[in-house]
Amino acid sequence: MSRQGHRTVPHTADLRIESWAASREECVAEAVRGLAASFAELPSTGQRRSEERRLPPAADPDQLVAALDEVIYLLDAAGEIPASVTIRPAPDGGLIMLLSLAPAGDAELVGAVPKAVSWHELRFSADAAGRWSASVTVDV
Repeated sequence: MSRQGHRTVPHTADLRIESWAASREECVAEAVRGLAASFAELPSTGQRRSEERRLPPAADPDQLVAALDEVIYLLDAAGEIPASVTIRPAPDGGLIMLLSLAPAGDAELVGAVPKAVSWHELRFSADAAGRWSASVTVDV
């Protein structure tokens, strides 16, 4: 397995996303990338808009869910999909998401559109070596 990445895993009537990275923030970013890639392929060029979203301080699993919920909200409310994402820690303990967003109409749909993040079997933590991993179910 690579040092950092994400994958989708089949799950009955839903989608399961697994991500891993050396830091908490990059593990969340990988989960966001995995969510976007699970349902859409964006062209490498095209219209993009930058957006910064601040997520409040919370327990690590709550921040993972908040980041994924934000992506689902942007898709639903603004019709936009992250073309890229960077996440860094906020001074208050929250997260700052820097998103490059593309119109959903520019994407080729390759999977079911996500509806919500489930708390069932949610896992997000660091191992003894300090490497982070996450596993989350997404309702589609």
